[in-house]
Amino acid sequence: MTTATRSTAEWQSADSRHFLHPFTDFKGLAKKGARIIERAENIYLWDSEGHKILDAMSGLWCVNVGYGQQSLIDAATRQMQELPFYNAFFQTATPPAIELAEVLAEISPPQFQHVFFTSSGSEGNDTVVRMVRRYWDVLGQPARQIIIGRNNGYHGSTMAGASLGGMSGMHAQGGLPIPNISHIEQPHWFELGGTQSREEFGITAARWLEDKILALGPERVAAFIGEPVQGAGGVIVPPSTYWPEIQRICDKYGVLLVSDEVICGFGRTGNWFGCETLGSKPDLMTFAKGVSSGYIPLGGVMVGERVAKVLIEQGGEFNHGFTYSGHPTACAVALANIKLLREQDVVRKVREDLGPYLAQRFAELNEHPLVGETQSCGMMAAVQLVKDKAARQCFDGALEVGMMCRAHCFANGLIMRAVGDRMIVAPPLVMTRAQIDEMMALIKRCLDLTLAQLKELGQL
Repeated sequence: MTTATRSTAEWQSADSRHFLHPFTDFKGLAKKGARIIERAENIYLWDSEGHKILDAMSGLWCVNVGYGQQSLIDAATRQMQELPFYNAFFQTATPPAIELAEVLAEISPPQFQHVFFTSSGSEGNDTVVRMVRRYWDVLGQPARQIIIGRNNGYHGSTMAGASLGGMSGMHAQGGLPIPNISHIEQPHWFELGGTQSREEFGITAARWLEDKILALGPERVAAFIGEPVQGAGGVIVPPSTYWPEIQRICDKYGVLLVSDEVICGFGRTGNWFGCETLGSKPDLMTFAKGVSSGYIPLGGVMVGERVAKVLIEQGGEFNHGFTYSGHPTACAVALANIKLLREQDVVRKVREDLGPYLAQRFAELNEHPLVGETQSCGMMAAVQLVKDKAARQCFDGALEVGMMCRAHCFANGLIMRAVGDRMIVAPPLVMTRAQIDEMMALIKRCLDLTLAQLKELGQL
């Protein structure tokens, strides 16, 4: 076990010499020095300087039950003592993997009775690409290769995951997207809705999928993938009309529907899975993060019976998998995590109490001069920073107003993420109302500080 015996400067020096961070300008970080997080409890973190920080992002959308849950720690310890690892190759299984598969089938929508385990959401979405194309090949329709995603959607950073996503910065590196991946525009009313109502825009945005299917040829389109609520894209909650219309279009053309539940799953939206909240009936669901509350890496794909029946009865060998598929320690922790969510009735509380209260408190921010809109869904929410509220006019991107606001957040003991000029939170699902109030006071203070800074710069 590593002990925190070094100074912050010593940790930062070692970090810059050896540790290449994800999604990072390595040179810039080496010059600045990393923030060193040493411990955590409940919804709070402490850095190497002793500063207490409210973690309004649940680590990275994942620590749903908060930090320091002893039952999860004990589950890992027991499993490591008994069987720390064995693989699922060679027609072999372990009890924790089998039991977790059973439990996931219980809590998932009824069309899901099978699961394929991975270690991450990115691996899960790579699995989706392989599985979807294998499905159509077995059915004698090998031309159905194209998978449609959305601009500004996020499905991981592996070659296939990053291709499915629609992040332009990721596509600019590494020759992405890979072949037979296409994209439509995102259902972002604030940016694209024009004069339409949100509900009208939801139909319009969904029908971009139908337009794309027809342009590509229905006989070539295999699947459509989307997050119920776009997470890394900025907590973009689609209009209520969007997903039911997407479902209708997929059904019309026989296109498989994939719900990326890596962020939205395991209670985040007020149901076990986001598709239940937003109104779709997918054929496949990718999951990760909240399945183990981030205590240990685990991901997977829930496989609906439409796909599973074909693969099991007609498919032969599926030449795909990972060393850590069904890792017994990871599965044991996930079982303890789901048990805790059930025992504490967390999902219902998010749906009926904490989610509505978070929405109420975020709506109050609409009165702030910098706020163009707020959105929330369960325990995730966004604030759009704007130069002109009435005109829905954003700031010049070169100002990096979101990063300006984020700096004030860090300086005031709050982790709040900036996506462009959209400030987002996805706090642990075990927060209390008092802790939501504490978070909101910090957010309001940071918005005020950002407003004052913009005025000093002559931008308002």
